[in-house]
Amino acid sequence: MDISNHSPSPWLTTAFRDAARSFDLPSAAITLALARVPVFPCVPGGKQPLTARGFHSATFDPHQVHRWWTRTPDANIGIPTGATSGLVVVDVDVHRGGDGFRNFSRVTEMGLTRRWAWMVRTPSGGMHAYFAAAHDVEQPCWSVPSRHIDFRGNGGYIVAPPSAVTISDGSTRPYSLMSFGHHAGTVDSVGLHRVLAPPKPPPPRKGPPTNMPGSRSSPDRLAAWVARRPEGARNGGLFWAACRMAEAGHDFTQTFQLLGGAAQSAGLPDTEAFRTIKSAYRIASRLGPSNAPASRPGPTRPEGVAM
Repeated sequence: MDISNHSPSPWLTTAFRDAARSFDLPSAAITLALARVPVFPCVPGGKQPLTARGFHSATFDPHQVHRWWTRTPDANIGIPTGATSGLVVVDVDVHRGGDGFRNFSRVTEMGLTRRWAWMVRTPSGGMHAYFAAAHDVEQPCWSVPSRHIDFRGNGGYIVAPPSAVTISDGSTRPYSLMSFGHHAGTVDSVGLHRVLAPPKPPPPRKGPPTNMPGSRSSPDRLAAWVARRPEGARNGGLFWAACRMAEAGHDFTQTFQLLGGAAQSAGLPDTEAFRTIKSAYRIASRLGPSNAPASRPGPTRPEGVAM
């Protein structure tokens, strides 16, 4: 039976309510299948699929569903998420390190997760909020561990009520229906992810230092400008000024003595200033390594400085 890209039946909410309130897993699985919700069996007390192809084996064929749960009556009920079932789930996790309820409330206040169809309490104390899958956009699974919220869409699945799972303390707890609405609305999964995990701002664009003296400024003016460079702008400023010195025909030794001292006044280490000026001369003067100064000028040359 082809279950791809179908929509759940209009009475899905009633069927899900009836299935969730059932204490009989085989009957609940059949109820969902008759509502055209594809299901597959998971191990009793766990979340691992029992079928060889996992959630890819899901079907709403009632005969196949009956065979599965006749073979394993206490199998948990898995539902694939995304376009396969027409359902997606926002998973609010609860861990020792925290839970996602505050974050879920925040995005709900922003209008991103208001249109849920029903909510399910998970065995760990978390929550599954069900929505209708969007038909016009891809909705892949994602996870934001720092916010304790996951999204189950294309390529994922969830375990549905009245399934029960054995948790870390050894107790077995059920998935239970908390509340339900009258229809399944969609959720903007891309916008939700953007709010929970905003993209990092791009690094500052590298470019010429600001407030630069003119390109034909005197060496003393260049040195005074380099000496005023703040942290984070010292290397760039020194490199720019050294290029101007090279273009003006000043030799490396003169430039290092003048600008190197200014860079030290700005807080740049002596050896770093030397490397920066040498790099500027190699580029601005179009000199190869063989034509660069053979040794570092000045009376305070430290030992072991790589050329």
